[in-house]
Amino acid sequence: MSKQKPAPVSIKRTTPETGERRPVSEAQVRLLAAIDESGSISAAARAVGISYRTAWDRLDRLNNLSPTPLVVRSAGGSSGGGTQLTDLGRRLLAGFQLIQQRQLQLIASLDDANADMGDMTPILQAEKIQTSARNQFLGTITSISHGGVNSEVELSLGENRHLVALVTNESIQRLGLVKGQKTLALIKASWVMLSTHIEISTSARNKISGTIKKIDTGEVNSEVVLELGGGKTLCAVVTNHSVSEMALKKDQRVCALFKASSVILVNPLP
Repeated sequence: MSKQKPAPVSIKRTTPETGERRPVSEAQVRLLAAIDESGSISAAARAVGISYRTAWDRLDRLNNLSPTPLVVRSAGGSSGGGTQLTDLGRRLLAGFQLIQQRQLQLIASLDDANADMGDMTPILQAEKIQTSARNQFLGTITSISHGGVNSEVELSLGENRHLVALVTNESIQRLGLVKGQKTLALIKASWVMLSTHIEISTSARNKISGTIKKIDTGEVNSEVVLELGGGKTLCAVVTNHSVSEMALKKDQRVCALFKASSVILVNPLP
């Protein structure tokens, strides 16, 4: 009797638009591979059958989970510029392909199976988390300040960027959070406030400056995506009235504000 081959791994997430469950890992592999082959995000999006916006949304999510950018974009020139994977992007692509070939269990032993892929494990683990939060960042806990009921947890996102979360002491113990640990931070886009006054002082514990990358306008609200540098992005949902009143536009420098209590921490590692 022949031995049955294991089925390919399919990390899935429910899409809010259709409720359809799609294999996220396969989608990411196809997009990254298409970018690597074509050198263009628009061409890659067409090749895998998704919109340009969807392609960037997927890349933004991966970049926010990554310590450094996965793709670099060159603008201008006679050829009109292009996009290519960074070394980390190619390694991540190889990691996804390896997982598809050798089952999800390989993630737990990735350091032993392939030492060069060791730092990919947290990104691949975080990608499995299903959540409606628009903003997801993988960071390293740099400090935990304990109080009577709550604790203030500071996360480093790399390149002098950090977040502060306020969580209960019970949550610290339940999640097993300790200094030096990789942890996933979630911030809903509707919790993020924007200001055109970069030097503004508020009671919000988190203040991050960025440049408006795009504004997607709906019937009532607009989705404003900020480019933070280093491949990181932050999304805010604000009313169309606010966009108009603040005269927000692409390439404008603004700051994003959100409370420490608005940051949800998740431990993505087993």
